[in-house]
Formats: sequence, C-alpha cells, structure tokens
Amino acid sequence: MQRLSHLIQNARPLIVFEAAARLQSFTRAAEELNMQQPSVSASIRQLEDNLNLRLFKRSHRKIELTRAGQRLFADIAQPLGSLEDSLQSIKQQSALDYVTLSTSSAFSYYWLMPRVPDLRLQHPDIDLRMLNSDRDPELAQDDISLGIRLGKGDWAGYEAVKLADEIIYPVASPHFLDSAGTLENIQDLSTQRLIHLEEPIRARPTWSQWFGHHGLGSITLPRGLRLNDYALVLQAAVSGEGYAFGWDHIVQTMIERRLLIGLKDWAWATGNSVFLVWPNDRALAPKAEQVRDWIVASSTR
Repeated sequence: MQRLSHLIQNARPLIVFEAAARLQSFTRAAEELNMQQPSVSASIRQLEDNLNLRLFKRSHRKIELTRAGQRLFADIAQPLGSLEDSLQSIKQQSALDYVTLSTSSAFSYYWLMPRVPDLRLQHPDIDLRMLNSDRDPELAQDDISLGIRLGKGDWAGYEAVKLADEIIYPVASPHFLDSAGTLENIQDLSTQRLIHLEEPIRARPTWSQWFGHHGLGSITLPRGLRLNDYALVLQAAVSGEGYAFGWDHIVQTMIERRLLIGLKDWAWATGNSVFLVWPNDRALAPKAEQVRDWIVASSTR
C-alpha cells in the first residue's frame, strides 16, 4: 500500500476512471457519480499525470481506452465492484432494525426463549430474529449477525466465544422414571426404551457412543423411537416415551421445572463446546454487539 500511495495520492480518480471506462463516456460517468463533466475530465487528467500515462484517446464526442487504460480497467473493475458490494453489505447490516441469530430449534426453544424476557427488559429497542436451520449457514453470505455452533471453536473466518461445554447425560420424565423402575447400573439402561436423535445434516453423538464412553461399546441396544430434531426428542421425553440424551446447557431449565429428571452421575463430557460465533471480516452492528454480550453474560447465570 505504501507504493500505491506514492503512485496515487487520492483514490477518487480511480473511481472516476472506472466509471468512465465502463460507460465509455465522461458525460455519463459524471451523471452516475453526480459530478460535473469538467470535474470528471480533471480527475482523469490527474490520474494520467500521476501515472505519466495516457489512459484515454480523446476525439470529438468519443473516448477510447488506450492499451494502458485497458490494462488498468481490467485490473480494477472487479476489485472495485467487490469493494462496493462489501461496503453496501456492511452498511445494510449496520442499518438493520433487528439482529438475526442462527441456531437449532432446541437451543431456541429451551435455552433462548426462557431468557428472552430478560433481553427485552435490558434492551427493549432490539428485535431478535431467530433463524432455525438443520444446517450451519455461512453467516456472512446470508447477512446473519450471530450463530450458535458446536465444536472446538476453530472455524475459519469466525470469532468464537465459548458458552458451555458439551455435557450429555440421560434424561426422562418423572412419570416415566416412576414406571420404569430403579436402574442399578448403566448396563440396566440398555434394556429401557431409548429415544434416538438422527439429524440428517449435523453429526451428533449416539447412544452407542455414550455407552462406549462408559465402557460398554459392544452392548446391543433395543430398537426405539428415532427423531431427526432434538426439540422433538425432548418433547418425546417429556411425554414419557423413554430416556433421551440431555445436553446439559439445554435441559437445565426443564430439570429446574421438573419436566425432566437428569441422571447426571452418568454424564459424558465429549470434549466439544457450544460457541457463539460471528464473522471476523466485518464489524458487528451495535445492536448485534449488545445481543452478543447479553448471550455471553446469560450463559454464566
């Protein structure tokens, strides 16, 4: 950039040149840029003087790029267009009246919704838009402010703040536990009705992996209810359909409300964590920053 600053003291002539070359007219460039035609001519002349090159062949009511002008236009047209798109996207993002959070339906239902009244109390001017999806979208491409991700926190192109460790243990409704009887050990659980999560896109731990973690990798599991959405899995557990996986950060409020009982002595810390993420190639809008800080603070309460 230092060499560029020696060649061009002001970026404005480059913008004027790109418009004139693209439109093949100083007059039309002046109209597009809301300038006077003599000012366009002066900007082009300034650029030519700085480069000590002629960029246009000028004739009566006609301009034509020289070979040097063709080379310069080919080199700057796409970068300037990309820069314009990026700046426009950032401007639109900062002007949004809402903040979009991409997450799973279970996180929205069971972690976020019980806390939304506190968000409304602290930030009454913020409208939160929850985007539930069966996959993790590219936030920057879809103009999404924030996202919830499960993993190691090392996603390229993103900043990440850990909200919770991934800790899993069996959960079931009080009514089901009363009817199922006492479990003496983990192996006894394998004879009970199990609710399986089979998401089509995201890879999630399975009952077989959970039993394997506890030293029962060769155990044969009974057939059971299989669902492709974790919110449905938890609803089935609340309804008394069997034991389900309880992700600690999600089921805590349900356990506090006695909708579920968790067998926390048989917990499995997988080594993954739940993260709040956002793109690192642009500044967060002020309202998105407030939501980010509120989510991080809420995760510690």
